[in-house]
Amino acid sequence: MTEHLTDYPVVVEFPVAWGDMDAFAHVNNTVYFRWFEDARIAYFERSGVGEHMRQTRVGPILAKTWCRFRLPLKFPDTVRIGARVQDLGEDRFTMVYRVVSESLDAVAADGEGFIVMYDYQNQHKAPVPPDVRTAIEALESR
Repeated sequence: MTEHLTDYPVVVEFPVAWGDMDAFAHVNNTVYFRWFEDARIAYFERSGVGEHMRQTRVGPILAKTWCRFRLPLKFPDTVRIGARVQDLGEDRFTMVYRVVSESLDAVAADGEGFIVMYDYQNQHKAPVPPDVRTAIEALESR
């Protein structure tokens, strides 16, 4: 299972809950986006993005996201969700996600989030702060 996530510096793990399933007896598509969010926030905390935002009110905002569902997931199972950053630009970056099923030992979904740095106080885009850029680059080059 770990070979599916070797390129992901941040990995979170969750049990699939009975309530995650829908009337079609598989995990509802909205759950994957919650898992992506959990992995994204874990990445932000590990890289210092969250702390930077708390101190300066400049932080990430999700501009766009998508998911490619590859395999249906069911209860009971455990999933691992990986997160990594690619295309680190002046004021934005792409976060890449992967959901891996423990019981299937397979990739269940892949996704991306397009993240823009945002000045919440002045309500406009902002450059990726140098310390945040350095932390992301260090995490990605681990």
